[in-house]
Amino acid sequence: MMAASAALALALGLLLPSVGVRGAGPPPIQDGEFTFLLPAGRKQCFYQSAPANASLETEYQVIAGAGLDVDFTLESPQGVLLVSESRKADGVHTVEPTEAGDYKLCFDNSFSTISEKLVFFELIFDSLQDDEEVEGWAEVVEPEEMLDVKMEDIKESIETMRTRLERSIQMLTLLRALEARDRNLQEGNLERVTFWSAVNVAVLLLVAVLQVCTLKRFFQDKRPVPT
Repeated sequence: MMAASAALALALGLLLPSVGVRGAGPPPIQDGEFTFLLPAGRKQCFYQSAPANASLETEYQVIAGAGLDVDFTLESPQGVLLVSESRKADGVHTVEPTEAGDYKLCFDNSFSTISEKLVFFELIFDSLQDDEEVEGWAEVVEPEEMLDVKMEDIKESIETMRTRLERSIQMLTLLRALEARDRNLQEGNLERVTFWSAVNVAVLLLVAVLQVCTLKRFFQDKRPVPT
């Protein structure tokens, strides 16, 4: 079952270059998502660099595994515990404003001794530096002669379009994770239904054979025939 879950994680093709284990060097600040297999009785932590005075949104889903639950914690670069959840299937948390440094995200499956979990999580940044860059660009390129459409209106339209496109990508990613979890549940249910159906058929056949044999014994005349 979980071997299929591991294959599912590879099939999803989700990669988060901005998240890694501490010591791998400073990663770039960017949005991303990641799917990984959390073994039974294990805890896995990830570190994400964040700029100061930005917004960080963290969202996770347990796609496969018994119970579909996991413990989740989020710590600030100063080691302050921001979020602590126990035995949750999913969650969405926002940190605003962020501190400059590495945020620590941990997923704990130590309460489970048998079942491993397939976990998907996503990090979304909304940095104020992007707005400052847009403002600086507008000051450079804005002409003295204003055209029919004001530069501010163009900027607002572009920013609205960018925000909606980013949100659409995030929703599609989330729907893909939900679809993977539901498909995994359906495949597990199908395996259990098929197995118990086969067991029931075998029991019915066995009972039928025993009944036939019992009836034959009732009608057998074992009295000696006089000669």
